[in-house]
Amino acid sequence: MNSAPTALFESYEQDFQQFIGTIGKRLEEADSNERGEERKATLRRVDMELDEADEMVSQMEIEIQGIPQSIRSEYHTRLRTAKADLSRYKKLLKEQRTQVARSDLLSTSQSFTTSDEPYGSNSDRVRLLAGTKRLEDGTKRLQESQRIALETENQGTDILMNLRTQREQIENARDTLHTADSSIDRASNTLRKMIRTFF
Repeated sequence: MNSAPTALFESYEQDFQQFIGTIGKRLEEADSNERGEERKATLRRVDMELDEADEMVSQMEIEIQGIPQSIRSEYHTRLRTAKADLSRYKKLLKEQRTQVARSDLLSTSQSFTTSDEPYGSNSDRVRLLAGTKRLEDGTKRLQESQRIALETENQGTDILMNLRTQREQIENARDTLHTADSSIDRASNTLRKMIRTFF
């Protein structure tokens, strides 16, 4: 067994390159010759293989920490190359999946028009149904807006009534305070007269 500090890194790198080579061939084949469910199955397999390749890159990142500083920069370059390859094939997989989804959508749209209806009356019905759905959604949103406006109006009325009640309470308290002030004044005058009488 090779005990060099770079041995594990190079082992993971070799496995990674084999996976990436296989992934590239699968994506090329899927793009050129495969259609439908066969292509989807290939893309699912590529997705799993990319996960494996991603794990190998993670292991390479761990192993690089044990490589001597004097040669580590070279292995950092190789690691960056591996990461770039991984990102490139992930992007290619995403693009092919988008193509498959677009193809499925077009196939579904075409199925609405049969050979007995060459002028696309089914398509017209689909558009009509879509328009009706949008109209129903718009009506529901309008009704919801009206409900919210009514609730807001009721809340505003409640707030005004509360404010009116509070104003009345404040006015009553002010009147009570004035009455108390008058009573205090009368009591003070009486007290002063009593003091003058005694002294």
